[in-house]
Amino acid sequence: MSYEQHPNDEAVTHAAQATIPVALADLGNLVRIPGIAWPAFDQSNLQRSAAAVAALFEETGMFDSVEVKTAAIPGTDEHGQPAILATRAAKNGKPTILLYAHHDVQPQGDEALWETPPFEPTVRDGRLYGRGAADDKAGIMAHVAAVRTMKEVYGDDLDLGISIFIEGEEEFGSRSFAQFLSDNIDALRSDVIVVADSGNWDSETPGLTVSLRGNARFTLKVRTLEHASHSGMFGGAIPDAMMATVKLLSTLWADDGSVAVAGMTERDAETPEYTEATLRDEAGLLPGVSPIGNGTILSRIWNKPSITVTGVDFTSVAAASNTISPEVTVVISARVAPGQEASEAYAAMEAHLRANAPFGAELTFSDVDLGNGFLVDTSGDTVSMARQAMHDAYGKAPVDLGVGGSIPFIADLVREIPGADILVTGVEDPHARAHSPNESLHLATFQNAVVTEALLLSRLNAQTK
Repeated sequence: MSYEQHPNDEAVTHAAQATIPVALADLGNLVRIPGIAWPAFDQSNLQRSAAAVAALFEETGMFDSVEVKTAAIPGTDEHGQPAILATRAAKNGKPTILLYAHHDVQPQGDEALWETPPFEPTVRDGRLYGRGAADDKAGIMAHVAAVRTMKEVYGDDLDLGISIFIEGEEEFGSRSFAQFLSDNIDALRSDVIVVADSGNWDSETPGLTVSLRGNARFTLKVRTLEHASHSGMFGGAIPDAMMATVKLLSTLWADDGSVAVAGMTERDAETPEYTEATLRDEAGLLPGVSPIGNGTILSRIWNKPSITVTGVDFTSVAAASNTISPEVTVVISARVAPGQEASEAYAAMEAHLRANAPFGAELTFSDVDLGNGFLVDTSGDTVSMARQAMHDAYGKAPVDLGVGGSIPFIADLVREIPGADILVTGVEDPHARAHSPNESLHLATFQNAVVTEALLLSRLNAQTK
């Protein structure tokens, strides 16, 4: 494919901009539905969320079929969370594009940390606040608004094939994703895939994500005693599990905070300029706390591994007593450098922890969850077309981004739909605070993202496979 300026570009831009007020109102309605895939939360909200999203695509009148579907979770008797599948067949030799986003959201966490209720959309200072306002219900609405734009400009004369896949469990590990793809491969097979679940360089500068780290998450139990003992009677002679755990975990990092696990690799790639001041501003780093790691700041985030302890099961402060604890359980979440298999990185961590277990502590590994990273082939015409659409919508050239986070299911897309050009885009900016209290969407960024996608769809419609 090759891109040439299309006579409909101006009409598409104006029509896309005109969709924004309704799209934001619809986004607010979606934010009000607390669709969280964790079993501890009311799962009926995911059904409500799926139905609401399906209705939005149905109302465009642009699809031959719109369904809410589930798929089996391999190795279990369960089904995954509801997803939305919509299809529109290509005509006259035109390509098909698959638009992906997810309608489930992260738990809200401590509501006391939110300035406004997490599921009550609130606009202030040019941002829409609420859980899922950015990640990833704005991604859904970017797709809806782009399709509405195609309806306005082309009506029934649009020849481009469009498939929609809105997942319902991305935040909970995409447990049925691969099976859903396999079950519905004929409907999802496409020439171009847009994964609208990433971010931008800043609120004014678009970004095209070209690399993603992988992930390796697991649960580790450290056990030193058959039962708890009195700290006054035996303290100083027997190791408590927390001491053993602290000593063990400390071996995972060098003194500068970089990963110290042999066998976890780094990717050698240049990164744009990014200052410590910007890091402090965007991450909320406290004034007296220094960054960790070595090399350029973005190389630490994009191209090197990281290890984080994300959960601990231990006696609470309120229930603390003079007791030597027999066991501690922690959850370890690692980000794996692009280019390394997640299984290889996990094996390196397990070997490291077993080799460094203090006092002969007994280690048990469980709940291993692995996802490979991704490197985009940036040489194709579709990537050039996406960059041009971003430039035309934002008025600034896009930045090729690495992302420290992971989207493991992209490996499934590559396997099931070989040959498709994959574009990882998004509506977030560095201040979106996805997964955190006070998550928000920058409204101007959202408008530019909608115009970008609408221009991309229109220009693909002018192409022939």
